[in-house]
Amino acid sequence: HGIGRLKPIYCDRLDIGILNAQSHMSILKQTPTTAVVDGGLGLGLAIGPKCMQLAIDKAKKHGIGMVAVRNSTHYGFAGYYALMAEKEGCIGITGTNARPSIAPTYGVEPMMGTNPLVFGMPTDESFPFVLDCATSVNQRGKIEKYARESLPMPPGAVICASGEELTDANQILDELVARRAALTPLGGAGHEMAGYKGYGYAATVEILCAALQGNKWGEELSDAYIEDGVKKRRPSSLGHFFIAINVESFTSLDEFQRTCGQILRDLRGSEKDPNAGGRIYTAGEPEHLAWVHRSNTGGTPVPKKLQEDMAQLRDNFPAKLQEKYRRLPFEK
Repeated sequence: HGIGRLKPIYCDRLDIGILNAQSHMSILKQTPTTAVVDGGLGLGLAIGPKCMQLAIDKAKKHGIGMVAVRNSTHYGFAGYYALMAEKEGCIGITGTNARPSIAPTYGVEPMMGTNPLVFGMPTDESFPFVLDCATSVNQRGKIEKYARESLPMPPGAVICASGEELTDANQILDELVARRAALTPLGGAGHEMAGYKGYGYAATVEILCAALQGNKWGEELSDAYIEDGVKKRRPSSLGHFFIAINVESFTSLDEFQRTCGQILRDLRGSEKDPNAGGRIYTAGEPEHLAWVHRSNTGGTPVPKKLQEDMAQLRDNFPAKLQEKYRRLPFEK
């Protein structure tokens, strides 16, 4: 996410007209606790926060709120929406579908997106519990990172049409577009490591992002596709869902936070594997530690390829904006 998506997912799509810079978000159906929203193929980064806030507002009044969204686009860091709810004393849950990349268990055709299923809960610690992960072994963004760094993918994360594993990151990205390769679900291919569990979670997210709101799914979400041997582009109309649960509809927020925090402390304090570094983390903790470290040491490192992307975007700006961003922080 972040600047890794800035050029290919946002700016490039805006430039070729498959993403709307300005759109009208409309509520199609609404009850005191639910809503169905059409995003008008606008920026998911703008649609998502409004819809999670709508769910939070409903939860604060009625205990729970859920918003299902159609005709949206890539909504960025999914954990952001769970954090929105957590900051207002709610449990936050969200998910989104995406371009098809995961094959069903015993299959080799990409049928489902990486489809994250995300939870956020307030604690009495300096950071919340936030679980934000794809339902595949690896997601497309991580494959792109391996490709940028010219590194091989770990085996077991991607299979080709013949059922063989692929590890060349650049080849994998090309084969995914051509639908000749697929990501494996959490647990991997087959049943030996329970890949059917990841497959089931991915399918659950796909259903909640399509069936409630009347959105597209599967191959219809591919923004890049091959027709008559020619690579073409089209809008990727994604679906999302946002759920907020008001903790104080069940118990006091302080009591919930104490219990949640103690559970996490007990987990971290349990007996350690002597061969695994001597520390146990809970969801959201590594990211919090990284944020603290980077906040105190000058910021986040930007890989060379992303620096080049940012400079290229700047160089394509109108003259006044080029002057404003004449020198980016990493340029000497």
